[in-house]
Amino acid sequence: MEWTAQIDAYCERLGPGVWAEPANALTNLAFLLVAVWLFPAARGIERVLCVVLFLIGVGSGLFHTLATRWAALADTLPIAVFILIYVFAANRRYLGWPWWGAALGTLAFIPYLALGGRIFAALPGFAISAMYWPVPLAIAGYALWLRARLPQVARGLALGAGILALSLTFRSLDMPVCGAVPLGTHFVWHLLNAVMLGWMITVLRRDRVERAHAGR
Repeated sequence: MEWTAQIDAYCERLGPGVWAEPANALTNLAFLLVAVWLFPAARGIERVLCVVLFLIGVGSGLFHTLATRWAALADTLPIAVFILIYVFAANRRYLGWPWWGAALGTLAFIPYLALGGRIFAALPGFAISAMYWPVPLAIAGYALWLRARLPQVARGLALGAGILALSLTFRSLDMPVCGAVPLGTHFVWHLLNAVMLGWMITVLRRDRVERAHAGR
């Protein structure tokens, strides 16, 4: 595989060059700003997620400026890491599993993503973002699981799933609407996804603070 090969996968990119996708590139600042904003109030694994969120912005920024295969990996790898860390945190904090159970649950999430991605890839309109669509489905599942025991967390997760589904819709529409929308819609995915990931960290933080006040 040629890691320096150029990738042209987005409506906004009309040719080579670092600034061939200005909207897609600049909107990655949203990830950085949200991560920096949340970091001071975060604790423990929340801070780890803030750091990974910052790296998501850096990696995506590299991809939408350099547009190479190695930059594509720098774009997708931090997202995968964020998902898996959050699953572990959810299993530990929301479900109350021991660390080894939370770790096994996190490992089980990997084949779930792979199988779910294959299923969504076979559905009309979902293929372009197939690898991501299992995630809001899983978040909604956690929300249903927790609705009786942790209703505030459940509502927060449900909102996160909704925001992610909306952002994935904009990600999927980028090329189909390219003729009518010259910039495409991928940059909206960045903005909404930054909000969503920041919100998911906030749900963790609020649950921690509520438990501390309740003496749990």
